[in-house]
Amino acid sequence: MQYRLDKYGNELSVLGFGCMRFTGSAGHIDLDKAEKEILTAFHLGVNYYDTAYIYNGSEAAIGEIFERNNMRDKIYIATKLPHYMIKSRDDMDRIFEEQCKRLRTDHIDYYLMHMLTDIASWERIKDLGINDWINERKAKGEIRQIGFSYHGNTDMFIRILDDYDWDFTQIQYNYIDEHSQAGRTGMEYAESKGIPVVIMEPLRGGKLINLPAPALEIIRSHPTHRTAAEWGLGWLYDQSGVKVVLSGMNSVEMVEENCRIASKYEPGSFTDEDHKTIAEIVRQYHAHMRVGCTGCRYCMPCPRNVDIPGTFAAYNRQAVDGKLGGLKEYFMCTALRKDYTGPANCVECGACEQHCPQKIEIRKELKNARKALETPIYRIARKFAPLFIKF
Repeated sequence: MQYRLDKYGNELSVLGFGCMRFTGSAGHIDLDKAEKEILTAFHLGVNYYDTAYIYNGSEAAIGEIFERNNMRDKIYIATKLPHYMIKSRDDMDRIFEEQCKRLRTDHIDYYLMHMLTDIASWERIKDLGINDWINERKAKGEIRQIGFSYHGNTDMFIRILDDYDWDFTQIQYNYIDEHSQAGRTGMEYAESKGIPVVIMEPLRGGKLINLPAPALEIIRSHPTHRTAAEWGLGWLYDQSGVKVVLSGMNSVEMVEENCRIASKYEPGSFTDEDHKTIAEIVRQYHAHMRVGCTGCRYCMPCPRNVDIPGTFAAYNRQAVDGKLGGLKEYFMCTALRKDYTGPANCVECGACEQHCPQKIEIRKELKNARKALETPIYRIARKFAPLFIKF
């Protein structure tokens, strides 16, 4: 196992255990199976374990496993405050204390604001007194480091980073999402500020394992004989700004394979030829995309607050990964924030098209994207989005 340093010099395993996908259903986790997987990871050097308040049964499961194996002081726990469930400071106290009880600990090593989507979602809990609350918990040693997990666009990510003295952050990032959500721009900006980045969805929920046939053929025929997982994880480990890559491992074999990969790659490991191979895999993955948007963001900011790259990323994801994946991404980038940022805002001024290097007919494609993505399900969910954000 290889290790990278956090903001204060602690050694974190480059592979982190994402504790959302243990085997089980309806909160009834197969504890014995989860224990075998966690112990395998621990003995192979994994010391970072990520969970959240809303991961059904996860906090209680790992708390029990860590306690009965006397592991608590040998590992780091990351969990998350569901800010969207917070209405008062009392809620902060209640949820945090419940988490510590579930996890059988008196402190959280890495505590995150869960799923910030824009600056408004952060400002709302600031108005409820989150800054003073964090400072008090830190002063007592109950929270060691504070961060946030993020789903939104690059611009908002940077605004949140600049608004507080964060210890770390967590973003969705992989070679397909290199220029969507926080993206490479956000990741490198965090690195420039000395803020460690933890990666979620490194293999896009398994989509980068089950690639289209032409992309898999590139991998099968490559002389390095790397697996699809190795290409995806290795690409991340090659970047110095990446400190921990989370994997939702739910078999001993997966744990062993991911630990093998994590022991092999460090910044600079990928050659120019390796990066060319990744570019070709991406090209094949995107072969059936609807819009040739690269996420360069030259079209932004839109004077009407349309998230153009986010909309096209969701539109393309719908074509490649299916309706549900595209709808989820579109909802997060347009509706799950204080102000709607979808194509309905477009007044067809054309300013975006003047700056697009790909010469995309943006106004036309925004209409197509809206037609495909703003389904009845989306419209119903959007009606309730303000209530979700408020409460």
